Amino acid sequence: MFLSVIIPTRNRARHLVGVLSSLRGQTYAAESYEVLVVDNGSIDNTREVCEYYRTLLPNFQYLYDSHPGLHVGRHLGMKSAQADILVYADDDIEAFPTWLEGIAEAFGDKQVVLVGGKNLPKFESDPPVWIRRMWGKDHQGGRALPYLSILDLGDEIKVISPYYVFGCNFSIRKSILFEAGGFHPDAMPPELIRYRGDGETHIARYIMEHGYKAFYHPKVSVHHLVPTYRLSESYFFKRAFNQGISDSYTDIRSKKSKSLWKLRCFKFTHRLLVILRNIRRARIQAGYFEGYCYHQDEVRNDPDLYGWVMRETYMP
Repeated sequence: MFLSVIIPTRNRARHLVGVLSSLRGQTYAAESYEVLVVDNGSIDNTREVCEYYRTLLPNFQYLYDSHPGLHVGRHLGMKSAQADILVYADDDIEAFPTWLEGIAEAFGDKQVVLVGGKNLPKFESDPPVWIRRMWGKDHQGGRALPYLSILDLGDEIKVISPYYVFGCNFSIRKSILFEAGGFHPDAMPPELIRYRGDGETHIARYIMEHGYKAFYHPKVSVHHLVPTYRLSESYFFKRAFNQGISDSYTDIRSKKSKSLWKLRCFKFTHRLLVILRNIRRARIQAGYFEGYCYHQDEVRNDPDLYGWVMRETYMP
């Protein structure tokens, strides 16, 4: 089975080295996969890193598109890929040697359309106790901390909810991705945050609604970098703010946008949580409500932004 590994990146050359090095150590035959690095407007030495790895990985492509947004890189990779199985990875992961072997095994079942595995944390520094507690909490027979994109559902192969296949380690049949209309916007730069959407969550929702099969395979595992700046309350607040934007986007598209009365309740809740700012969980939750209300207000006041949210597809 031929696989296409797609790695969108922007100004993270020093991390990109790690994932590309891990691809050289795969147990899967090198001629059975290609690697597509999609540069989303880098101004660092990303191109030079790719030129170097082009000499080490036999089927390697470097693609460039400066238009902002993770969906841009994901779609360019999708359209350029030769394989029917698309393997999406973040530029800050390091794959297990069995990663591609496990993906090929999982897709041997024709009913499987989406595959993931463990996303184990590679902490840049020792995390605080409150993060260790969140990561250690039992979650459907394993543990998960979505705000850091880390997950461990054990050592058994099993069917799982597609929502537990995170974007940093996300393999999908190309036909299903096209069928779903591609990815929604994600990872927008700060100055364009109002254009954020719900990314690969849209794909997971589509797979769930259509009764397709998502698979967890422990061979399909990676180490995911968790830098020091993410081990802070301020990062969790920002991540919650962004999640609020994503959920507002989803609600508007599904015609479930909050009424003005409910939005006022959201804002009141936000103010209450701010008053309780000495409670960590309240501060983080306040970020969510702030992001949700911000996006709702932006869309209500800008018809062009509403048109962006309601686009049928973001594929070029």
